[in-house]
Parts: sequence; C-alpha cells; structure tokens
Amino acid sequence: MRELAQRLHGLGTTIFAEMSALAVRTGSVNLGQGFPDTDGPDSILEDAIQAIRGGANQYPPGRGIPALRLAIAAHQDRFYGLKYDPDTQVLVTTGATEAIAAALLAYVEPGDEVIALEPYYDSYAAGIALAGGKRVPVTLRAPDFRLDLDELRAAVTDRTTVLLINSPHNPTGTVLTDDELRGIAALAVERDLVVITDEVYEHLVFDGGRHIPLASYEGMAERTVSIGSAGKTFSVTGWKIGWVTGTPEVVTAVTTAKQFLTYVSGAPFQPAIAGALALGNDYFDGFRATMQAKRDRLCDGLSALGFGVFRPQGTYFVTTDVRPLGFTDGIEFCRMLPEKAGVVAIPHQVFYDNVEAGRPLVRWAFCKQDEVIDEALTRLAKL
Repeated sequence: MRELAQRLHGLGTTIFAEMSALAVRTGSVNLGQGFPDTDGPDSILEDAIQAIRGGANQYPPGRGIPALRLAIAAHQDRFYGLKYDPDTQVLVTTGATEAIAAALLAYVEPGDEVIALEPYYDSYAAGIALAGGKRVPVTLRAPDFRLDLDELRAAVTDRTTVLLINSPHNPTGTVLTDDELRGIAALAVERDLVVITDEVYEHLVFDGGRHIPLASYEGMAERTVSIGSAGKTFSVTGWKIGWVTGTPEVVTAVTTAKQFLTYVSGAPFQPAIAGALALGNDYFDGFRATMQAKRDRLCDGLSALGFGVFRPQGTYFVTTDVRPLGFTDGIEFCRMLPEKAGVVAIPHQVFYDNVEAGRPLVRWAFCKQDEVIDEALTRLAKL
C-alpha cells in the first residue's frame, strides 16, 4: 500500500500544489490552473438552481438520470452520427477523471501494459497504478507533437491490453488527424486492444478543424470506451458531470467499477447538463470562437515576448519553449516566475516519464478573461 501511495503521489501532484501555493503567496496571475475564471451560460446555472429547488437532491439512478442519458446519446448522434441506446450504452460519471479511472479498473489487470500518449494528463498515471498496470509512454515531440505510428506499433507487446488516447490532447493541444486515428484503429483491431478515448475537449478544435471520435472507425465500436465531459464545454468544471458511451458490454464493464467509486453524483446538475447539450450550434460555435481568440491573444503575446510558441490546434492550453529566453529547465523557470514576474505556469516535465523531452517546455492556460491574459503578459514583460 505504501508503494502504491508513492506511485500515485508523483511529481505532477507536488508541482501543482506548489504552484497553487506560490500563486496565493505572491498574488500571481495564475495561468497554470486548467479551468476558466468565468461561469457557463446563465440558462444552465438557472436550470441547476431550479433542479435543487424542485427536489433533485437525492441519489439519482446509478447510470444517470434518463433525461441526461438521452441528451448524451442525442449529442453523439447530432455531432458525429454515432447512435447509442441511452438505456444500455450511456453511463453518467463524476467527471471524466472518474470515467478514466473506472475504465482502467475495468479493463486492466495487474501487470498489463497500458500505452498512453506522452505528455499525459496526470490522472492517467494514477489510474493505471490503481489498476496495477504498467504505463508505457509514446512521446509526442515538439515542435509539432505529432503521433509516430511506427513508434506506437513498436510499443505494443503481448502484455499490452489498453491504448489510452487523448484528442484534443492535453497539454500539447494536438488534434489527431484522420490518418493517425486510422492507424490507431487498425492497430487496435489487429492486436485486439481496448481503446479508452478521452475526448473532453471535443468542442475546442480551432482553425476550422474538427474532432473525429475513434469509435466511428471500422472495428472500433465494440472496443472503444468513449469519454466526454460537460465541464470544459460549458465552463462548469466544478460540477463534475462526465460520461461514457460504448457498447452495452463496455458500459456494463465500466459501471461495475464506477459503482464502487462514487456510485452516483451531481443530482441537480444532471438535468442542467441535459439542457445544455441541446443548446443550438450558435452556442458551440461561439464558445469555440471565443476560446480561439483567447488562444491567439496569449500566443501572440508570448511570441512577442520572445518565447518559442507552439500554437495549439485545440484545448485551452498553449505550450512554449523557454530556451529563447535563456532558460533550460521548465521546473526552475516556473518556480522562479511567481517571484520575478507574478505569473504562474506549469512545467511540462510533470506530464512525462521521458523528462528530457519536456524539460524546456511550459504550459499556460488561456481559458481566462482577456484582462487577466493581458495582465499576465504585462507582468511577463519584466523578464
């Protein structure tokens, strides 16, 4: 148990806590936190308030309220043409993080190998460790952070059981191409692998690009655990409403693990998200355009200050190289930054097993108000 605790409490957890504490102590502008500083649409908030007043405060059904499961199924059909039975093929979870953990617990046995795209969201390492699996990274490298399909294929062994795929990708902002997705699908079918896909940034793909679910490829419907979330799309990250879609067998397997994690959650938020998923295209298009403008605002500002900027295709994070400013280590840079400039960011190294690949890289969140981004850039000019 002590060894497991040490595996779970990695560098990422330590650095996130350290950066948050530094932000508070120094009064820094915090561009390290991966959540927006404004709330979602008033109509969604009001729906949650009305649900509380209407008595939706006790345990909801274990798989989620029928209205939300129906709305999730309708969303998958509307945007991707994927058809799911809301009664047997949809599961509501306590955010995407729980969905990821439950999926890993459902499909990974002790000693199994799980391939994850590196750098990776920190809960991936924890979820794999909880399941007793072995994490096998396939690195996305700067400057383009593209997936090397040959490297992915070479990483698969007889112990590999799961591919853990994230697109749009946090922290790099890469959106996997059709060719890359086809390559993943072909490999998964050939080697009979389960694919867990984290798609929480599906509505944040910029510059006219689009998100393509892996479940839509030939042979993938029966082996894909598709994970989505309301938090990023509707700027209500604290509500923790996520979901899993897949075949009845997939959803049953994940439910078996999920029911012993939180069982249920978010009773008054579930009807509010059901309504949110039915919002018109004007909301989704406007949200994406707003975030793209914030991306450009921060990227242009950081570039003007001398950072090496890798403009993301999606998510709400931008990665920079600090070497043009004379620094070589992202952790040292981020520890210095609050004291010297009053700004907080996150070093990429915490998202890697191969720390050298991420050593000079730093992640910044642009899901903030314009004046907050501008203030951060003004302070960074001190460097």
